[in-house]
Amino acid sequence: MTEQTIDPTLGPVLARVGDERAVLTSFLDFHRGVLLRKLRGLSDADAARRLVPSATTLAGLVKHLTLVERNWFPVLLAPEPGDVYLNSEEDALASFTLDERDTLDGLVEAYERACARSREVAARFDLDHVVPHPQLGEVSVRWILVHLIEETARHAGHADILRELTDGSTGAL
Repeated sequence: MTEQTIDPTLGPVLARVGDERAVLTSFLDFHRGVLLRKLRGLSDADAARRLVPSATTLAGLVKHLTLVERNWFPVLLAPEPGDVYLNSEEDALASFTLDERDTLDGLVEAYERACARSREVAARFDLDHVVPHPQLGEVSVRWILVHLIEETARHAGHADILRELTDGSTGAL
């Protein structure tokens, strides 16, 4: 029998016998990484190009997920004075909308900072910790992590399709 090697970039595989937090955070980090890999090597113009009827672009996806990270972790779990949970249709549309100051490098840096802050905030709370949510009543840290896995994975899938339409590049890694 040959020994199988596990790619060390596949956190969910490495956490396959870990505790619940390790499994949840490794899946979230994996999908965060997939999104970032979809952006590697793109120009600002390619990342901002509309390839589908909606306003969804590769750059817009990373901008949107930056808001999602901030909204669900720091704003809900550790709000600072002036933090407001954004949940309107206008907020959602604006989170995908690029302006002339948005560069791919800047958007990626902002996303990486937001993810680091999310990790730091989430780590301070037990999975069973519950906080008020303006639309849902209450949510647990566990629920937030699962929701972010779903949200990030869904948009990483969108990014996969958009990247393939951009230059034919495929694959998660």
